[in-house]
Amino acid sequence: MGLFDKLFKKEEEVALPELNVSDEDIVALADGELIDIATVSDPVFAEQMMGKSTAFKYNANKVVLCSPANGTLGVLFPTGHAYGILMNNGVELLVHCGVDTVNANGDGFKVLSKKQGDSVKAGDPIVEVDVAKLSKTYDMSTMLIITNPNDKELDFIDPQAVTRGQKVTK
Repeated sequence: MGLFDKLFKKEEEVALPELNVSDEDIVALADGELIDIATVSDPVFAEQMMGKSTAFKYNANKVVLCSPANGTLGVLFPTGHAYGILMNNGVELLVHCGVDTVNANGDGFKVLSKKQGDSVKAGDPIVEVDVAKLSKTYDMSTMLIITNPNDKELDFIDPQAVTRGQKVTK
């Protein structure tokens, strides 16, 4: 990083291998553990009030959460705690990192190079999360919610270890 980059705080790109994912697939956001949504501490998520859902746990101190599908970054909260993807096939997804993490006001989240309205591919980095820092105060389960299935029959796979880009629907 050069002097001008430091002065103007130029963001470094997060380099992750590109994935080849179909427009129908929903994939894991990062390497971690897919868990039963019913175990999440917030009943809105645990009872799937916003739509069919699953959740992930991450053991790393920091994790880069990526797009779970090909589409458009329809919503990106400036705090970095949540973002939405409108898939190319019309399905709408919401990623919500942690329970009540909106109260962190962005502390512990770093929005990466993407911005609301950008086209994204599955596996594109969206937000870096300081899991170690945030987990001292918050349940850091990360929810993946199908807020609009667009008449598609979608079900999540059973709890298991997952890797970034692994298909998480049946």
